[in-house]
Amino acid sequence: MTPCAVEEMRTGVVVLGTGVAGLSVALHIGGRKVLMLSETAPGEGGSSPAAQGGIAVALGEDDDPDLHAADTRAAGAGLSDPDVVRLVTREGPERVRELLRIGARFDREADGRLARGREAAHGRRRVVHAAGDATGAEVVRALAAAVAAKPNVGIVTGWSAERILLDGDRCVGVAATNAEGRCLVITAPAVVLATGGAGRLYAHTTNPGPGGGAALGMAAEAGARLADLEMVQFHPTALADGSDPMALLTEALRGDGAVLIDGEGSRVMDGVHPDGDLAPRDVVARAIWRAQRTGRQVFLDATRLGERFAQRFPTVWGICQSRGLDPTREPVPVSPAAHYHMGGVLTDTWGRSSIPGLWACGEAACTGLHGANRLASNSLLEALVFGWRVGQDIESAILPVPARRVASLAAVTATEPDARVTSVRRRLRNLMWRYAGVERDGAGLDTAAGEIERMRSSLTVPAVRLRHELEAARLIVMAARARRGSCGAHFRSDAPAGAPEPPYRLVIDPAENHLWRVSGTVAHPIAHAGLEVSV
Repeated sequence: MTPCAVEEMRTGVVVLGTGVAGLSVALHIGGRKVLMLSETAPGEGGSSPAAQGGIAVALGEDDDPDLHAADTRAAGAGLSDPDVVRLVTREGPERVRELLRIGARFDREADGRLARGREAAHGRRRVVHAAGDATGAEVVRALAAAVAAKPNVGIVTGWSAERILLDGDRCVGVAATNAEGRCLVITAPAVVLATGGAGRLYAHTTNPGPGGGAALGMAAEAGARLADLEMVQFHPTALADGSDPMALLTEALRGDGAVLIDGEGSRVMDGVHPDGDLAPRDVVARAIWRAQRTGRQVFLDATRLGERFAQRFPTVWGICQSRGLDPTREPVPVSPAAHYHMGGVLTDTWGRSSIPGLWACGEAACTGLHGANRLASNSLLEALVFGWRVGQDIESAILPVPARRVASLAAVTATEPDARVTSVRRRLRNLMWRYAGVERDGAGLDTAAGEIERMRSSLTVPAVRLRHELEAARLIVMAARARRGSCGAHFRSDAPAGAPEPPYRLVIDPAENHLWRVSGTVAHPIAHAGLEVSV
């Protein structure tokens, strides 16, 4: 353990994360001093710059927000909050128009109109994109340039947030460490979690980064309510070449005619779903998973795209070329991979968490938009809409001035790299993939819960981030155990046969040690051992 000399600073707002959600928040706060804290600079890490597909938004003459909302609810398998869906699909067009005003360069047709693609479960061509399949990188570039021009915003990189600091029941700042063993305590009356998702908890994932789910565990430690944790989306088509993270092969490829086949050339999705290769992501991921379980290898066949492939999908083309693959001549191997977490910190329509002074947006939050299965290209849209809403809410809020310095609340120690941490993290990721992955069952989830508890109790090094990851995994498994039926991305192979369960959401309240089953406005407590959060 490295001795940790604590440095202190004060600011008006701390934004954790420099992806689309965090940048959107910072852009829309004009009168307060904002400090963005992240391990990497904008565009240099995280999932946002790697986003390929685009932004789903109703801008076409044949489209409208209500049609977009209907597709979003259908994909969400009955768990999406209809009010949130309506809000996001109606506010989305203005957020995209704002991106255009600040200089985002979206692809256009010959007549100057925005080019629009179609992806799985969309009834219209409504996905706007940039540089073919580099939308996330372009959106981050445009937002980062606009934020850099704001004198009230500063960005500090190389730091990892490790604790949310509370004074009573209110968030009053954060504590962070860096690779040099330094500790930083930031006092602020407003903290925004925009730290991304939990995909790195799984052995096979498209998510970059050194860890996964740490922010979720950090929020749980602070007592923030969490929701939909069992809803982990597995993207059907990650390049199966042994890389970690796995390279994403955008769903837009199938929207433009690519198909899934096995080693014999048979169509994998034939007879599985009426929409075939454009079925919802959870359906396609399970079809590939089951084919693999029977020993069949699955490929994405995009040979029919020909020369258009490199022009329309330059990012994927470059990935394939760098690995000695030519997708215009032969199909490429694919596999499902953990891609997006529909669950997270429970928020209201302004991004407020259950803890005063703590907001969340982007993949770290659970707004109710995605329900049990995120509609393709709704993630950047949600980050833009809720980034704007969080920024507006903080800008207009009456925030208290912290009454005292909070260094005494931090209790943070920096940790040197340790082989035991690496080993435990590897075991955890393999465990989550095997027992809490594309398909789950009660026996496997029980095994996972027991193994995670043993990892937690046997961990002797002061590895705060790893402990938060273990806590996040434990809570995901607990939620998956509590939901005994299948719903969207949460598929229980041991679910009772017959009619599906009526829709409900699972909400965890770590502060009160409660697990709630929520249907509409009615909440029912669920008896469940082991809810206590201890990090």
